Amino acid sequence: MSVIVVGAGIAGIACARVLTASGVPVRVLERSRVVGGRLASKRLAGRPVDLGAAYFTARDPEFTDVVTAWQHAGLVREWTSELAVLGDGQRGSAPGPVRYAAPGGLRSLVADLATGLDVRLEHEVARVGPGPVVDGDPCDAVVLAMPDPQAARLLGAPSDAPEWSPVISVAAGWSRRRWEPLPAAFVNDHPVLTLVADDGDRRGDGAPVLVAHTTADVAREHDADPDGAVPLVLDALARLLGVTAEPEWTHAHRWRFASPGQDREETHLLRDDGIAFAGDGWGKARVETAWRSGTDLGRALAARSGGS
Repeated sequence: MSVIVVGAGIAGIACARVLTASGVPVRVLERSRVVGGRLASKRLAGRPVDLGAAYFTARDPEFTDVVTAWQHAGLVREWTSELAVLGDGQRGSAPGPVRYAAPGGLRSLVADLATGLDVRLEHEVARVGPGPVVDGDPCDAVVLAMPDPQAARLLGAPSDAPEWSPVISVAAGWSRRRWEPLPAAFVNDHPVLTLVADDGDRRGDGAPVLVAHTTADVAREHDADPDGAVPLVLDALARLLGVTAEPEWTHAHRWRFASPGQDREETHLLRDDGIAFAGDGWGKARVETAWRSGTDLGRALAARSGGS
């Protein structure tokens, strides 16, 4: 049995790891220059900045073991168990589970999982068809580790999945901190923002950098020009956090498929024709959900092939 995984986010890489460990030949095809997917970290002003997921949790016992290994390797740190809540001119708090962050950026965790795997970067797939075949290349199974609309486009079929919500992530850096201590904050009922994270706090280096996530409406309005959302975000930060000084730099990144419209009970889908689906759209939309989705699908494929 041979498997092609399309997408080198945490779900695709987790799936490929299980298959490789089971002795199943697998190739991972990724259109970007790096692995990571929405665990995206971009080097800005000399340091990595997380532009995708803001943090992750570890409720799943098996995923917790993975996180513990990352901690021992120095790749992960416990960040905070309480986020602020901003809204209606008030500042509250939202206690919860420990949120983890990565000193080297969340993408470094996917890169660690990808060690030793056959990953082909800057390889954009145009079509997945019956057989299955990937751009005419036959295989026994193909995994589409990506949001439903992207998978549907590769299959040349309409998507019947719920609509996904977009986000524009805006990073901004100052010469010094100009806000009160703030690990991160949920922003309630705001026309521009849903979340703000202190990237220097979560990274642990104290850099005066904020990352803000826009509402879906703002992301749709500025889909063709993500930089056009930057003034709105800076104005919102001034009103919410009192950060009135102009930043030294900004960077905007558009995520057209940031979060699924609804949760699923299944962790993955493996069809009889050998085409399979995984990602954080299967289960509840969390980083650990994406890892679980890829891991479960990898085991299902290995079992189908007779691997252990």
